[in-house]
Amino acid sequence: MARICEITGKSAIKGNSVSHSNKKSKRWFNANIQTKTFFIAEEQREITLRVSAAGLRNIDKKGIYTCIKEAREKGYLSK
Repeated sequence: MARICEITGKSAIKGNSVSHSNKKSKRWFNANIQTKTFFIAEEQREITLRVSAAGLRNIDKKGIYTCIKEAREKGYLSK
């Protein structure tokens, strides 16, 4: 399963590890993804999402129902 946030669309990006001697080697920077269960009061049901830390902050700020609606419009979340 891909490490992609279902609210913000954040995913892993490539970059370089830089040593003390300034040698560069490729590495991945993964998004901080957690699996969380949320209760949607408007629909009276629970939903399990894979969200990043930034996605959790958005949910705290806007509310779960609004965030899910926006994620579906942007195509990050199906169903």
